[in-house]
Amino acid sequence: MVLYKQRCMLCKKNMVLITSGRQKPICVPCQTRDFDKPITDPVFKKLFDIEPALYEQSSFLRDIKAAYLRFGALTERQVEVFKKVAKEMKRGKK
Repeated sequence: MVLYKQRCMLCKKNMVLITSGRQKPICVPCQTRDFDKPITDPVFKKLFDIEPALYEQSSFLRDIKAAYLRFGALTERQVEVFKKVAKEMKRGKK
C-alpha cells in the first residue's frame, strides 16, 4: 500500500497521510473539532467513552463517532464493529 502526504483540506496547515486520491485529507485536529458536542443517549455515551488516543490513532473510530454526531443514530453493525475495533486497539493490535 502506497502512502503519501497531502495538506488538510480544512486548515491547509497540517499534512495528512492518505492512500488514494479519492480520500479527503482531513487532519486529526480538524476532524475531532466537533467531538465535544454533548451526547445525551446513555448507551452511546458509554460506547464513545474511550481514550482520546484511540481516536487519534484510528480514522475508523473517528468516522463512526462523526456519523453518530451527524445523524444521531448508528446501525447495530456499526456499533458492533466499533466495539470490536476499540477492544482490539486497547489490547495493542493495529
